[in-house]
Amino acid sequence: MSGHSKWATIKHKKAATDKARGKSWMKLVRNVEIAAREGGGDASSNATLRAMVQKAKADSVPSDKIEMAIKRGTGEAKADIVMEVITYEGYAPCGVAVMVEVSTDNRNRSGSDIRTLFNRNGGSMAEPGAVGWQFARKGVVNVAKRKDGKTITEDDLMLSAVDAGAEDIIDNGDTWELRSDASAVGAVCAALTDSGIGFDSADRPLISNTLISLATAEEAKKVLRLIDALEEYDDVDEVYSNYDISDDIFAALEVG
Repeated sequence: MSGHSKWATIKHKKAATDKARGKSWMKLVRNVEIAAREGGGDASSNATLRAMVQKAKADSVPSDKIEMAIKRGTGEAKADIVMEVITYEGYAPCGVAVMVEVSTDNRNRSGSDIRTLFNRNGGSMAEPGAVGWQFARKGVVNVAKRKDGKTITEDDLMLSAVDAGAEDIIDNGDTWELRSDASAVGAVCAALTDSGIGFDSADRPLISNTLISLATAEEAKKVLRLIDALEEYDDVDEVYSNYDISDDIFAALEVG
């Protein structure tokens, strides 16, 4: 139960960018509201809501904002705008598969804008199902290796989280990444909390088991240009893709 994953590294960098844009809280609260509307306001029986609440709390969203979002989702509080969730599929340069999750009050506007962003940045939209089969929804929980002066080992995680549903433990340098079935992410977080280890973040991303390696910094720039453009669009909640960038190319991009 080990290995290396750049998914967490990439998402952490994107999360930092989102915070700088002031968009992170807005997206998190919106996701909580949608999860409550689709599956009910009881986090104990709504795994999606539980994961979204955990994610919001991990990003320090105030509890009153989370509670109000749940009430709007269940209808206890009036929502000014009714949002729907849409997933768009497409390809970035180099044949990289891309999944774009959007929350919108106008699907025609969002669909047209997403298509334009693909076309302007060297990509193309795909028909529903053409890309999605390459991805699966997984639970991902990140744990710092050192916390409060204590070192968290892989054995510690196995003892506390495997019985709760953790299927894989990945070494990401300063953090451990625990993967599970998407429905088990809440149980994994609870087990970590009960054992005193805790966790830094929890999510239910779409992850592809088939990665496309980008051979040069130029290829990486082309793919990331599209990813960044999509993530900057206000209606977009998440962008998932199956590119793989080597450490050397990552370093070259950061220097550049």
